[in-house]
Amino acid sequence: MLDRAEPAARAPARSRDWWNRVPVWLGYMVGLVPAVWGFYLGATGGLGADPVKEFEHLLGIWTLRLLILTLLITPIRDLTGVSLLRYRRALGLLAFYYGLMHFSSYMILDQALNFSAILTDIARRPFITIGMAALVLMVPLAVTSNRWSIRKLGPNWNRLHRLIYVIAAAGALHFFMSVKGVPAEPVIYGTIVALLLAWRGIRRPVIRRMR
Repeated sequence: MLDRAEPAARAPARSRDWWNRVPVWLGYMVGLVPAVWGFYLGATGGLGADPVKEFEHLLGIWTLRLLILTLLITPIRDLTGVSLLRYRRALGLLAFYYGLMHFSSYMILDQALNFSAILTDIARRPFITIGMAALVLMVPLAVTSNRWSIRKLGPNWNRLHRLIYVIAAAGALHFFMSVKGVPAEPVIYGTIVALLLAWRGIRRPVIRRMR
């Protein structure tokens, strides 16, 4: 997801900088640690009285965190010159994997593959509808996160992958609507996503002034 280079405000960091020496495969391994740890806690009784809900929440919150990290790559480069573009695809794909695991745990562990109940939930509970829509939108981004798709789609590839901003906004809204009241955590994540969306809108004039 979002692996093609974009114009930056400053020159990208040199490839020999230490952060570009970290292999991408290690990022995938580290990125999957929260899911493995959460599964272990659930299997050993470490997730409290409602382990299924806690496991679903863990997978969902990491989906949103990884989406935010994916979107942070561009403003970090714009404002600091530090280029982490080589890791953006991994972060985007990890976000998709976590989103898929989040929904799979809901289908399998929570609803026991009761498709009638699942479809009813999707249709009648707005936060589930929004979350499902975000997951569906992530599918074409994940499928086209490869060099072959970049070559074949050309300029349309960038247009398609801008959907990640819509997905992140939908994920933040899904989180906010899924909890009662106005707790701090979803508000914080929603604010971060809103700032990233705002940066998308103002980055070009800001970059021109910085040059």
